[in-house]
Amino acid sequence: QVQLVESGGGLVQAGGSLRLSCAASGLTFSSRAMGWFRQVPGNEREFVATIRWSGSSTLYADSVKGRFTISRDNALNTVYLQMNSLKPEDTAVYYCAARQTSYTSGSSYFGDYAYWGQGTRVTVSP
Repeated sequence: QVQLVESGGGLVQAGGSLRLSCAASGLTFSSRAMGWFRQVPGNEREFVATIRWSGSSTLYADSVKGRFTISRDNALNTVYLQMNSLKPEDTAVYYCAARQTSYTSGSSYFGDYAYWGQGTRVTVSP
């Protein structure tokens, strides 16, 4: 049974930082591209960042480029999202996701991901 468990969300003031973690189990994590998405109630799920299975390449949404960093530790089966210079518009529930197919690049399309975590809430106050 595949499980993705996010943690690290919370309340932070604008300009602050948070580090999200996503611990994976039940799949060969080291061979899967991973992604972070976010969603505000009433809106569609939005791509944030993705990382290749090897960690050798990453891709970011324009809205977070230069502020967020995705990384992974294959020995710990964990993917991270370091979020700096947070803005109120970053407020959302953040989800991590794993691609279905092994040994692929990351993807900004939510439909390419077969497994999802339960989400962790991030609130950025003005």
